Amino acid sequence: MVQGSGVRSASRAAYWGGRMNFPLHFSALCILGFSGLAAQDLPPPFPRDPAQTLERTCFQTSRPWTPQGNLRSDVALVYGIDKTLPARVESWQSRGYRVHLMTGVAWGEYQDYLYGRYDGVNHEDNAQTDRNGHKIGHGGDVYYMSPAENYGEYLCVGVQRGLDAGVEAVHLEEPEFWARAGYSEGFKREWQAFYHEPWQAPHTSVDAQWRASKLKYFLYRRALQQVFDHIQAFNKRTGKSVRCYVPTHSLINYAHWCIVSPQSSLAKLAGCDGYIAQVWTGTARTPNHFRGNLKQRTFETAFLEYGAMQNLVRATGRSVWYLNDPIEDNPRYDWNDYRSNWESTLVASLLQPDVWQYEVAPWPERIFGGRYPANAKAGDRHPMPPEYATELQVVINALNDMKQPSHSWDCGTRGIGVLVSDSLMFQREQPTPSHPNMAQFYGLALPLLKRGIPVTPVQLENTPLAGFLDPQQVLLLSYQGQKPLSADVHTALAAWVKQGGVLIVADDDSDPYNQVREWWNEQGKTTRIPRQHLFDALGLADAAFSSNPQAAAKVGKGSVIWLHENPVQFALGSDADARLALVVRQAAEAAGLKWSETNHLLLSRGPYRIGAGLDESIAAPPTTLQGRYVNLFDPQLVPQHTITLGPESRFFLLDLDAVKSPTPRLLAAACKTLPLDSADGQLRWTVEGVGATPAIVLIAAATAPRSIQLDGQAITDFTYSAGEGLLHIRFPNEARPRVLAVEFAAPAAGPANP
Repeated sequence: MVQGSGVRSASRAAYWGGRMNFPLHFSALCILGFSGLAAQDLPPPFPRDPAQTLERTCFQTSRPWTPQGNLRSDVALVYGIDKTLPARVESWQSRGYRVHLMTGVAWGEYQDYLYGRYDGVNHEDNAQTDRNGHKIGHGGDVYYMSPAENYGEYLCVGVQRGLDAGVEAVHLEEPEFWARAGYSEGFKREWQAFYHEPWQAPHTSVDAQWRASKLKYFLYRRALQQVFDHIQAFNKRTGKSVRCYVPTHSLINYAHWCIVSPQSSLAKLAGCDGYIAQVWTGTARTPNHFRGNLKQRTFETAFLEYGAMQNLVRATGRSVWYLNDPIEDNPRYDWNDYRSNWESTLVASLLQPDVWQYEVAPWPERIFGGRYPANAKAGDRHPMPPEYATELQVVINALNDMKQPSHSWDCGTRGIGVLVSDSLMFQREQPTPSHPNMAQFYGLALPLLKRGIPVTPVQLENTPLAGFLDPQQVLLLSYQGQKPLSADVHTALAAWVKQGGVLIVADDDSDPYNQVREWWNEQGKTTRIPRQHLFDALGLADAAFSSNPQAAAKVGKGSVIWLHENPVQFALGSDADARLALVVRQAAEAAGLKWSETNHLLLSRGPYRIGAGLDESIAAPPTTLQGRYVNLFDPQLVPQHTITLGPESRFFLLDLDAVKSPTPRLLAAACKTLPLDSADGQLRWTVEGVGATPAIVLIAAATAPRSIQLDGQAITDFTYSAGEGLLHIRFPNEARPRVLAVEFAAPAAGPANP
């Protein structure tokens, strides 16, 4: 049996010092029993959507098909590799879903391996262990593993069940090694084999902590490659093309939560097809500093997390899905909190126009079947509010339409990035951990994002890739809290500067990890630090900045600015962000960019407008949109003519004037809709949704309907606005396909959908 929640509940509890006492995750319970629906009781399958091959949306579940899990996304990710897997896969395949397999790579119900029932050898000494000798677990004897090679072999056996069942892809979730771990006997053996020297307790020196992190990074990359190789061998043997993905938190979150994971190096593994960016309220509400104030900034954090994940795949040929979670793992919040934070993370994901694939929900049964407080003051738990269930399904179906050919921004200056390295995860534990709230990163990023500048976290390890740095004209870099993992990144950065880029280096050279045994100091033989190696590649001497630290040193067509200070101060100072913004403005203008600051981010993607108003921003009146819009966060889908982007406002708008049509056209729906052949003024769709939730269908039509029928029965709950030319139809969703037929007074030619 497999728990289904991933690292999330346990990681959050651990991050907050173990003060949380989470119950067994809802989805972990789901897999303990089957759906209760016999095969003869299942409704007929939904018709195949021709666009389903694009795999635009997916969701993960540990259960077989149920009415509450029937999101009608393109793909169902069936979780867990136990013996019930083939039957669960078949239940979703029979309902018309494409099916992938997902399972945990760091942990799971893998007691057969742990206790030797798999190979006759007890492997408890491969459980991740802290310095006090305590195994790090996810509840009970479900431990995070230090993956020996025989552990990778064990995972291959379970994954084979999915391959035999006909899954189209395999997702190995969350390769995670806790920074506080590294004390098990299994890890000590791996240290000796990797470094050819005796194990050192990671907390005893910065060098030992760095080396422990590098080994953790390697071990999960090795485990993943083992399984990928197994799948590729299966493909070669059978002629199939099963793909491999890694669902993973962002680098920013893993570093913040003190976890080491392979991250960017996974794109270099043979057989890796991409990632799922596991960003959601639980990660994005982790507090950070801005202007000295520590608080939750869910939207801004999510925006940076999604951006970091997109930069893992940009220029690599890999793909990425963005996860959205309508609730989160902590069950102690209320429905209002979940809803507002989901809207913030959803908008943050939509503000990344290069990504159009989404995991719309983890554990839909937990969402549509869970019970949570109605509001912060209510102790009683209630099922999902019907209006939230409707809103979710409207948005889920709209996400199928985000592969738009064009987009345009209304925001601050674009083309500015902050360089981040996987080594952000390597300096998070004793003896001298980096800032506990990641101020070295947020101190560079938030002063820009809060001014409406869509700053991009730029993956340092990817800089040598052809064209990777082309979108950036200004880059900010600090080696406080991170280090370059190879010399070629400096070669790439120097070439970018010489071609016209402007690099801002914020560093006072005080980080003790500058002295670890690494390539930049010939494994400890010299005292050179990584910033000096970068300046050597740029042809710069430190003396070039002695008279005026903020002056730009010319390098080819570009320039370099060196701020001799720790970037943590830009997060902790009450007005230090303004000082940094002035320097970035100087750099932007030197790079030929027009400087602009806004108190909002607004992106057009085809007919959609995605907007976020910013708090803690510049003093300026809020931006107002005039036109005809439907806010897809409004379960009533009421047309609006004025939209104001005030502080903390979030909008996912459909521009009604951008979807005008001479014939009736379906615009939005809280159910899956597929057009059927239509004639004689009657338009027909197959509809299906999550069972026992309210559906709404919005149709643009120049005339009122003559009749509306659902499976031959008249629908009376509808409204038509002649002035707006909009028809709203309402009915209860059922988890089976039905035919919605709308007849208009005059014949309506043309397709039912755009």
